[in-house]
Amino acid sequence: MLDDWLNYHHLHYFWTTVREGGVSRAARKLGLTQSTVSTQLRQLERALGVQLFERRGRGLVPSSAGKTVFRYAEDIFAIGNELRDALRSGLEPRPERLRVGLVDVVPKLVAYRVLEPVMALEPPMRIHCIEGKDVELHARLAVHELDLVLSDRPLAPGGAVRAWNHLLGESGLSFFARSDRASALRRRFPACLAEEALLMPTVGTSLRAQLDDWLGTQGIVPEVAGEFEDRALINTFGQAGAGIFPGASAIEDQIAQRYGCRVIGRLPEVKERFYAISAERRIKHPALLAIAEHARRDLFATT
Repeated sequence: MLDDWLNYHHLHYFWTTVREGGVSRAARKLGLTQSTVSTQLRQLERALGVQLFERRGRGLVPSSAGKTVFRYAEDIFAIGNELRDALRSGLEPRPERLRVGLVDVVPKLVAYRVLEPVMALEPPMRIHCIEGKDVELHARLAVHELDLVLSDRPLAPGGAVRAWNHLLGESGLSFFARSDRASALRRRFPACLAEEALLMPTVGTSLRAQLDDWLGTQGIVPEVAGEFEDRALINTFGQAGAGIFPGASAIEDQIAQRYGCRVIGRLPEVKERFYAISAERRIKHPALLAIAEHARRDLFATT
């Protein structure tokens, strides 16, 4: 049973142990003996009624409960640091935080462009961004650990999570190749998709399903050289010349500039949609309002 009073010294020792990667390193960081740190960790486990670590090989890793405790400890000590900094700087109000869950298949450049207006808000607002699978992030939204989930698909109705979908916009698809090959490939698009190595999103994603359908209707059988969950990794492989790769047309200029590539063709009929999923039926949070307005007015206005 959880004690009414939580010993924050013990919590700090646990937090330091996880951050430093072990008891011995934490002891050195804290200026304590290993036995002292180990004793404090056992006392914290007894107080919380859970096992915080599991042994893996010769080391310790946080258990499932330990990972949850660590996330809360991160927030607690981050707020403590903000309080200290505020006192040192003349009691300036601390910036609010927007806690965002990013579904791992959403392109990082899209996520940045969607969240960009938050950084221009007054008073300043800190973005706390966590990447993961949609099911995990929806669960964290349900218990108010997140303010927003950015996803490429809406939350299905009738589920256990009470949340609402806000369509930010949609984008057609562009194909890219390294700049030194782009001109030749552009002249042969889309036939070149059957002749050249192609980098693709993984099976099971919304974009992959649409691409497979489109390629099938065109009678194109691609030579798939790689499949990736992380779209930034697709771009990196494409930059190295590993193959032709797809990207959202809404950010094609940024992709071309960052990865030294050029557009060789576009598929406006293949659409990627992007959603903000929140606990608000009607958006009221100032950061979410700024995100939705910017996305609909600027980012996805013409794609």
